[in-house]
Amino acid sequence: MHIISERQKNGRLRLALLTNNMVKHYHRFTFMTAAIPATGASEKNQKPRLVAETAEKLRDLILARPPDTQLGSLNEVADALGVGIVTLQQAARILEHEGLLAVKRGPGGGYYGARPDDAALERAFATYMRVHDFGYREAFEMTLLLDCDIFEAAACSTNDTLKGAIGTLLEQLDECHTVQDQIGFEIALREQLLTVVKRPFLELLARVAWQLYISSSKDELNAERVDIESWKKGRQRILHAICQRDAQLVSFEAQRYRRMMLLWLRQNAG
Repeated sequence: MHIISERQKNGRLRLALLTNNMVKHYHRFTFMTAAIPATGASEKNQKPRLVAETAEKLRDLILARPPDTQLGSLNEVADALGVGIVTLQQAARILEHEGLLAVKRGPGGGYYGARPDDAALERAFATYMRVHDFGYREAFEMTLLLDCDIFEAAACSTNDTLKGAIGTLLEQLDECHTVQDQIGFEIALREQLLTVVKRPFLELLARVAWQLYISSSKDELNAERVDIESWKKGRQRILHAICQRDAQLVSFEAQRYRRMMLLWLRQNAG
């Protein structure tokens, strides 16, 4: 039986609040940054709230159908949603910006549902985090929280390639002697484990947080600030626990590693 400590619960609650906040504001961000066309005279004073509500209805309509499904013409979709053409056009621009809508012209044209690719989602989340001054320290803390879930999920995986992946990572870890080696290992660690875990949203957040941390930290990363041997031992304990598929031990080691790194972060707070 996997017993979750109060510390783990608090960490996961914090992660949940953070991710929920990011998701909640994602659509607001895309709405604000989408290029809204000029309104016509009949809807010159259309309130943004109506456009947002229409975008949400259109989003639901798209997600309820397979990708590339034709939703109808401009007039047909406007009638189906009970809004004017200009309001629909404004809402459609938002959905196009999100990568959820494609507008095709000519024979067989109209509005078609779509799905944003991973790269577009990563850019959107990364931009949101930068807009809100999500610096390297916040990105680092988020990465540590996400890692705990990634490691536990890996320990619970039945993927046959897990053992080989852990073996490769342990070999790479033994050869780490510099900060650049550490960065290379941390990237490989997430790539390998996320391939096994198959948790798309977790992967998205992990990639964005880690890339933001690396791009924002610049001179903050150096060998003198993080004791490389302590780092290696912490990672080795986690990897061995994952290899044993002991989720409770993995959780313990991941939280111990997280506490060590948070202590380092506080000691080097500038």
